[in-house]
Amino acid sequence: MASTTRRPSAAADRRSALEKRILSVIEELLGGGVSYTELSVEQIAQPAGISRSTFYLYFRDKVDVLLRLSGSLKTESFAIAQAWRPTGPDGGVEGLARTYELILRHYRRHAVLLSAINEVAAYDPVVRGAWTADQNRFTDHLVSVLREEQRAGRTPADIDPRLAAGMIVQGGSQVIAQQVANSDGGDDARVARELAHTFWYGVYRRPAAPDAG
Repeated sequence: MASTTRRPSAAADRRSALEKRILSVIEELLGGGVSYTELSVEQIAQPAGISRSTFYLYFRDKVDVLLRLSGSLKTESFAIAQAWRPTGPDGGVEGLARTYELILRHYRRHAVLLSAINEVAAYDPVVRGAWTADQNRFTDHLVSVLREEQRAGRTPADIDPRLAAGMIVQGGSQVIAQQVANSDGGDDARVARELAHTFWYGVYRRPAAPDAG
């Protein structure tokens, strides 16, 4: 009985270790200037220390690899974003700025992977759909945060939580992607601060609209 319960865990551990090796290989290859589209399964499998047949035991193809890795990338960034609450221990506009800076650092560590995801998402509907679904998780989370703030009277009731959350996620994602792609990181703190102030004073603590009457 005990051995039966251990097998799934061991398999999950092997898969996790393999994904980490493959991520390292892919980031090294992409860092050398190869595009993800140009990569072959052989180029990924051999440096990872596995055969093509072993690769296909774990992944359908190299797009499946990218889906797994993009999911991990988003999971980690979601954990960072979810830890911030407007009135939490690290809340407020300065806490939000620190959160954006942490997210920028996270994506900068995996800049070549982020670039590969954007590259493939441009022509592959499966990758694009998965990336969009991950973005929706951020939006859903922010909708609940904004509704909670509205119930507490801290965010104006005339704000549409779904619309505002979508703009925060989409706008923030675009700024972060551009910043990671085009900056060496020296101004990440300034960019994070501008993002935080834009959304804090534009949404979370926007002045209530005057009564129409």
